[in-house]
Amino acid sequence: MHIEFRHLRTIRAIHEAGGLARAAEVLNITQSALSHQVKGLEDQVGVELFVRRTKPLKLSPAGHRLLKLAEKILPELEALEVEFEGLRKGKSGRLHIAIECHACFEWLFPVLEEFRKAWPDVDVDIRPGLAFDAMPALQREEVDLVVSSDPEDLDGVDFTGLFDYEPVFVASAQHPFAEKPYVEAEDFRSELLITYPVERTRLDVFSQLLIPAKVEPRGVRQVELTAVILLLVASNRGVAVLPDWVVREVRYHSDYVTGPLTKAGITRRLFAATREEDTAKPYLAHLLGLARRIPVQMQRGETVAAQST
Repeated sequence: MHIEFRHLRTIRAIHEAGGLARAAEVLNITQSALSHQVKGLEDQVGVELFVRRTKPLKLSPAGHRLLKLAEKILPELEALEVEFEGLRKGKSGRLHIAIECHACFEWLFPVLEEFRKAWPDVDVDIRPGLAFDAMPALQREEVDLVVSSDPEDLDGVDFTGLFDYEPVFVASAQHPFAEKPYVEAEDFRSELLITYPVERTRLDVFSQLLIPAKVEPRGVRQVELTAVILLLVASNRGVAVLPDWVVREVRYHSDYVTGPLTKAGITRRLFAATREEDTAKPYLAHLLGLARRIPVQMQRGETVAAQST
């Protein structure tokens, strides 16, 4: 026995329409073609599927069994067809993100909040567990976008510049740093440095300042949450170096002082890494636009407002 999807659609249409004529209209075929299809199906299964000479036309017990199968399978098939159509039109898809920047959650969540309003059918997920194996995961198609400050020359991968930021020191208003217009590497030798729990090479204060100067701080304390880092700094338990978008709300708080690293300051750029074949997808292009705009608004202390990108 060979039952096709069209057979299931036929059984459902005749049952719902109550007759061949109306079912033929629903299926957009002639009544003669529909009658021929029904007879061929009955010949194949070896039993009658309809009780003849009844109005409306009724299913036989065997027909009801086939209808039950149709009602189980066809909705799933139709949902899949809608999903595939969305993929073809770029309205749906998957967007799994890996983060190489621990503090990026501060601006990424507002970006994703705006994104979901425009693309509700895109499956979004964040994979922080892949933070230090993110590029191979991108190439293996385990994730679709990697946020990184370290672009690489990788086959099949695009690095799109998002925005520039400045790592700044944060200290208590009671700390000696409060008297300094800027700090240098040597200033950290006597300090307890509070950082995120990531590799030193992933932290700007080490990669851009302390490691090149061969300076080791007095101690390092790793803390998961930004709010806790700021709480410890305000309590004068240590100092921190954070991206400027993180400290936007404490710059003018009387408990803190902030300032540049070195007299000239240090500027870094964040990038979004994507597979070349995906970069131009409409939903991904929209996300990249939001990721260029919203963090800059946050850096300026502006209210994040929805707008076309």
